Amino acid sequence: MRVLVGWDDADEAELLKLYLDVDDTEVEVHTTWDDFLAAALNDSSWDVFLISTSTPDVDTAYEAFMKLREVSADHAIVGASSQEDVYRIAKFMTTGLRSYVIRDHNKDYMFLLHAALHSAMESVRAERERVISAKLRQEIDSVRKLQESIIPRLLNVPEGYQIEGRYESSEISVYGGLPVTMAGGDYYNALTMPDGNIALLVGDASGHGMKACMSIMTLHTLIQMFPSKRYTDPAVFVRDINESLCSHAVVNDDGGFITLLYGILDPVKHEFEWAAAGHPLPMIHDLTTNTLEERGSSDDVGMPLGIWDGSEYVSQKIDVPEHCRLALYSDGLAEAFHDEEGSHVEFGVPGIKRVLQESAQSTLKETVEALFRSSHAFTEGMGRHDDTSVLIVQRD
Repeated sequence: MRVLVGWDDADEAELLKLYLDVDDTEVEVHTTWDDFLAAALNDSSWDVFLISTSTPDVDTAYEAFMKLREVSADHAIVGASSQEDVYRIAKFMTTGLRSYVIRDHNKDYMFLLHAALHSAMESVRAERERVISAKLRQEIDSVRKLQESIIPRLLNVPEGYQIEGRYESSEISVYGGLPVTMAGGDYYNALTMPDGNIALLVGDASGHGMKACMSIMTLHTLIQMFPSKRYTDPAVFVRDINESLCSHAVVNDDGGFITLLYGILDPVKHEFEWAAAGHPLPMIHDLTTNTLEERGSSDDVGMPLGIWDGSEYVSQKIDVPEHCRLALYSDGLAEAFHDEEGSHVEFGVPGIKRVLQESAQSTLKETVEALFRSSHAFTEGMGRHDDTSVLIVQRD
């Protein structure tokens, strides 16, 4: 703690410095206002100020106090007042004095000074952190709203099918105990193609916050720009998206990347042809037998996007039988976790399958809600630490 003192008695100043100069406290004492204010102006690293509020009189001390406030408005200031002038301390308190001590004739107040200064410094620091925390929430909320603006509200649904999607950002705790919903890096969509097929995709940018959000915004922009009617092969589409993303520093700086599952649903042939870049496999849920199975080969899942522009991808094809659901999701769902006797326990694919089976008779919207609710409950209050997206297609 660095303390700058403005005092009125040279002999008493030496004693005061002796009382304060303990532990890691650094003290500098001046006995004129000019020297004191010059020290405050020339060095911005002081943690707290201690001043006499009646030197040489209260009005002069107040004038110096206000000058100090001009150069150090966000620092803690503690006053020392004589007993007879304590009633005049009010105007100091209403204009920024953090606290004060009463100077008794026996100088016993000096025993309280170190604690009073430390308390004032911590109070200002906590207040400063609350302000920063509030600004952080505002900034993150603005970016989060930008990212959420690209998440579709109404999904394209072919006849004989239902589609339901949902996205939630991760949360962090900051000073003050209030959670902040982070700007996220997940994305899903269902786009109608010129031939009547439906393009389905779920993407997940690594990390959180501004970088992840801007990465997913870049992916969204590229997907909108690419003329999807040219792409009958999902693997070629994913490859071309990857080549473009590899040239975007916003994605791959500091080892960033995006995982993606992109596929084309043919609602006539009831086939789903897809390619994946580092993304979880799709899952088929047979509602008649209430059985679930991951479909496709993990060996044919390519590298995440934005890492290497020479990456190759493989298209895989699966059937979507009657009374079945096709579930696509980001890894934030499976990676919801809690600590159990010091071990990291994840919701995992078994947790996803369990909830889907329990929701076999529920509506699609209720099923998606159950997945989010159950995975969140699994964390036992810790909250999901990763963005989470789910896109489920049901063939009636």
